[in-house]
Amino acid sequence: MKYTCLIIDDEELARDLIENHLRQLDEFELIASCSSAIEASKILQQQNVDLLFLDIEMPVLRGTEFFKNLIHKPKVIFTTAYRDYALDGFELNAVDYLLKPITFGRFFKAIEKFVSLSNSNTQPPSVNVEAIVNKDDFIFIRKDRKQVKLFLDHILYIESIKDYIKIHTKDKSHMIKYSITSFAKNLDNRFIRTHRSYIVNVDKITAYTKYDVEIDVIEIPIGESYKSDVQNSLNK
Repeated sequence: MKYTCLIIDDEELARDLIENHLRQLDEFELIASCSSAIEASKILQQQNVDLLFLDIEMPVLRGTEFFKNLIHKPKVIFTTAYRDYALDGFELNAVDYLLKPITFGRFFKAIEKFVSLSNSNTQPPSVNVEAIVNKDDFIFIRKDRKQVKLFLDHILYIESIKDYIKIHTKDKSHMIKYSITSFAKNLDNRFIRTHRSYIVNVDKITAYTKYDVEIDVIEIPIGESYKSDVQNSLNK
């Protein structure tokens, strides 16, 4: 069975990434890749589409508003660079919500959810809204005699340096006295241990090989004893 897909995103690189992911799945056919909701609406009037990959934050018309106004709604996977928009997506019964940059492992997991829903003809399961915005989305770290709030989504990776760990975010880093093994207990399953000295936020990985993972220009090694777990996590 072939599933027809339509990508809607104003960023060319984001569209290209999803296209590349789809090429690895024989049962999915890409009808078109559009840079605006207005362009996509014309295609939806002419062709049947099973699945939308829809960016939320777009100029002129936001993805969520566009989807609300559709009379015949395909199933939708929302894509965005902003975790704060998760609630908007789930309130519209989205199949899934993908944070950019989208790894193939995370993409494939969303695809599996879509196929499962399509085969069962059921609505996406209800989402516990509190689970998205609750206190587990941030932690407090002790630094300079203060308790500093740190949002988990802001963390790129954590580096162990002797008796300390260095928490790297996009804008700054925090050096605190803590063991990396103990600190890992504060993190959720978006983080993976790639090396005895490194923990990485999977959502931030832009590329990887069997030797390292990359977050933009930063290369983080994969330890020999962690290779199997890392590969399994990235290919879920």
